[in-house]
Amino acid sequence: MDEALFLGFERLRLARTVFGPEIVDREVDTVCGLLRGWGYRLETASNRSVRTLIAHAMLLNRSPLLADMDAALLEHLREAVSSTGRASGDLHSLQRALAALGQCEPPVARNDTLLGELRAQRWTDVPAPWAEMACRWFDTSTLSRNVRLAYRQDLARMGRWLAAEHPQTTEPAQWTRATCAAWVATVDRMRIGDYVERTATRGVLGDPMSPSTKDSALTASRAFFRDLQEWEWIPRRFDPGRALETPRNIRALLGPNPRVIADGVWAKLLWAGINLNSEDLPTSSSGPRYPLELSRAVALTWPFSGQRSDEIRRLRTGCVRWQHDGTAVSPDAADVLARDAICLLDVPTHKTGTSFTKPVDPLLGQAIEVWQTVRPEQPMMLDAKTGERVEFLFAHRAKRVSKDYINRTIIPALCTKAGVPASDVRGKITSHRARSTIASQLYNAKEPMTLFELQAWLGHRSPSSTQFYAKISPKTLAKAYSEAGYFARNVRTIEVLVDRDAVATGAAATGEPWQYYDLGHGWCTYTFFEQCHHRMACARCDFYTPKGSSKAQLLQAKENLQRMLASIPLTEDERAAVDDGQTAIDALLARLTDIPTPAGPTPRELGLPATVTMLPIVEVRQGKRDKPR
Repeated sequence: MDEALFLGFERLRLARTVFGPEIVDREVDTVCGLLRGWGYRLETASNRSVRTLIAHAMLLNRSPLLADMDAALLEHLREAVSSTGRASGDLHSLQRALAALGQCEPPVARNDTLLGELRAQRWTDVPAPWAEMACRWFDTSTLSRNVRLAYRQDLARMGRWLAAEHPQTTEPAQWTRATCAAWVATVDRMRIGDYVERTATRGVLGDPMSPSTKDSALTASRAFFRDLQEWEWIPRRFDPGRALETPRNIRALLGPNPRVIADGVWAKLLWAGINLNSEDLPTSSSGPRYPLELSRAVALTWPFSGQRSDEIRRLRTGCVRWQHDGTAVSPDAADVLARDAICLLDVPTHKTGTSFTKPVDPLLGQAIEVWQTVRPEQPMMLDAKTGERVEFLFAHRAKRVSKDYINRTIIPALCTKAGVPASDVRGKITSHRARSTIASQLYNAKEPMTLFELQAWLGHRSPSSTQFYAKISPKTLAKAYSEAGYFARNVRTIEVLVDRDAVATGAAATGEPWQYYDLGHGWCTYTFFEQCHHRMACARCDFYTPKGSSKAQLLQAKENLQRMLASIPLTEDERAAVDDGQTAIDALLARLTDIPTPAGPTPRELGLPATVTMLPIVEVRQGKRDKPR
């Protein structure tokens, strides 16, 4: 009988004939009106089949009333649909409508069902006691489902290693510190494809496993044994934190490494998001997947909010607020919003903390306001993270946007429109890379955010988490290094007159002065001036010539003098004299009182007041030498 219902005749006409047109049309219009209000386009040819499916359900249930339809009917109907090889999309729509009317539970998303089948753990070559304990831990642990799924794969890998290397050890209670040491050593040398059931793995089989993957495997081991000991499922024979600690050589390769998108590519993606239109989005026979206003709001939320994709999907209606001078303003106040209003985004409870509010660009707020204006009324949906029923912002046809919508639709569309590749040297452009890119740009801005301000903006509990997203750029680092004045702090450049005639005639070899260091107040002819202790506190020994003397005037009148520059490194005392002022200078003079000058006598023996020489920083310019005048 079920197969007969799928023969080529009009089931809606048959239902009207059997039950009467008034009651059939009334019940069909109830379901269609509910679906149309959620955003379904029932006028298209592909969606008119919903009416046929409702009539099919009436005939199968032998009743035209929606109140008589239940979960058993839907299961029977699903079997009938699957036996013909037809798509079950309309059946999901019907079940959503019946769930809203209180007749059954909402349908499980097809993507979630498929994902569950793909993630089903296979315990091939794993000892049965080990697999049983791992499944028991999986059902008891309070970690998130995604974390438990990842850990379960590592536990299956551990079980295969036990079967291959330690067949006598079949359950966690038999583990000792020696077993832990052997497992840590195995992970340290592990390669891609070792002790896995599936051969379709990321990377090249046989290549060394990445440090982060090794650390994850050991983290799963520690969590597993720590929980089993805490729950008293096994005796406490070792400390998992120490026995299964990640080796130092692996930890040395771990650290903050945000995959920042290049500034030029990011600017093009921003432009593409702002100018996104319907021609840039993929369509099917029934039209685009979502309304353009929703797609444009998602496309701007991704590069402007700096939030994880899950947090974007979980934004609620009314999450955007506007303020001007600390006072809330209405989104209808166009003059204020266009001038200098601040847009605030309410972020729900997330991975690392509770809900919080952050400022965002007004462009994002305006795009969200546009979508909220045309958004069809949606039923309240369950937020699995908080256990609340809320109105999700990005919902359509009684369900949230799909988990992979940003990665598989929005980002490829933006890359195509911007004319940039979907991958770069750091890998594929994904939703999470926007978070690192925005954080790094805010950290390297002309007026940068501090690490603690960036921590608050990203919603992190600890600044150490923020360091995994904010990467200081080489340009910012170079500017900071230059402004720190490292070279100028430790080295001074002094001008030197070289008597070329004394060098050429050989007089310099007989001891005649040929180098004259400019001290500002006089000249020093000591050849090893950079080694003199009194260079910044000249004691006026025999190598000193005052500039006002006749000897100095004769020197300046000489021809064939060459001016050069010499770099003089500063000692700690001299650097303090430069940086700290008169107190440090007095201390330097007092320390040099009994130190001999290059000529021999000490400043105390000379009896002359020392002359302070503040060695200058002489600007060195590259270019053509000035012609002598």
